[in-house]
Amino acid sequence: MIKFHLPECSTHASLNLTIARLVKERKDLIGDGVEIASFFGSPNLIWNGGRMMLTQYQPARYKELIRAYNEQGIPYRFTFTNPLITEEYLDDYDCNDMLDFADNGMNEVIVYSPVLEEYIRKTHPNMKVTSSTCKCIRDINEVKAELAKPYSLVVLDFNFNNDFVKLEQLTPEERKRCEILSNPVCRPGCTRRAEHYEYIGNIQLHYKEIMEKLRRMPPEEREKHSIKEWECKDRELDIFSKKYPLRVTPELIREKYVPMGFENFKIEGRAANMMMLGEQIARYFAAEGKVDELRLELMMVALNNYGINFK
Repeated sequence: MIKFHLPECSTHASLNLTIARLVKERKDLIGDGVEIASFFGSPNLIWNGGRMMLTQYQPARYKELIRAYNEQGIPYRFTFTNPLITEEYLDDYDCNDMLDFADNGMNEVIVYSPVLEEYIRKTHPNMKVTSSTCKCIRDINEVKAELAKPYSLVVLDFNFNNDFVKLEQLTPEERKRCEILSNPVCRPGCTRRAEHYEYIGNIQLHYKEIMEKLRRMPPEEREKHSIKEWECKDRELDIFSKKYPLRVTPELIREKYVPMGFENFKIEGRAANMMMLGEQIARYFAAEGKVDELRLELMMVALNNYGINFK
């Protein structure tokens, strides 16, 4: 079984709902044993981490989106991985409201902050908890220690990708509970990754304050102080490169990872353009020789239903 965890962003909801339907209804286009294990993401909430999600927060519409995924039998996993969350932020109304709504025995949460993890385990003990790749754990013995904790899954740091000497050190049971980040956009050994996540977390945490300050500034000053994407020389995106060392290709998943006992694979792309994400989903999900057909069907239906997306 190949369990894919797909990125969720309200601006490409139509893409996700389309692939969910195709996995059920078009077995001729989908690879054997492929399933969607979860959609992961978060609206513009202070607990969010990993990617900046700064579009307008519309709780009613977001709850409808989670309900739509659940109706397909697919869990939603909140990316509550902001590393800067401390006790003072635990009573945030919107974050707690979303957890209360989603706590139906199906949905889950991904965590980083130990304080937030303890809080969620206490207030929502029935929700499965995943350990985030944002922790940047790069020692295989520390991975084993993380797997010894009561996590549903542990998302590995992408520097373990295709490092089979280290991955072989995991037991068969440990491998089943690992999640492989299959399509990272960073180069190996990036030394600023933890700093990047803190940068994102700080903006997510103080977004309302930042926007209020910008609103009060003269127009000529706003650009200078506006929110900017992280700039890093170690980020690159070339989904067509076959030499990219951290890319876990569909071929590697089937020929190497699955025989080793790995089952869970994460496709990142919460902030990606819908066409770019659709291309990657098609490559990972398609049956042999069916990439072009799946891509066309996926994008035609997703674009025909583009109206359900929102910002």
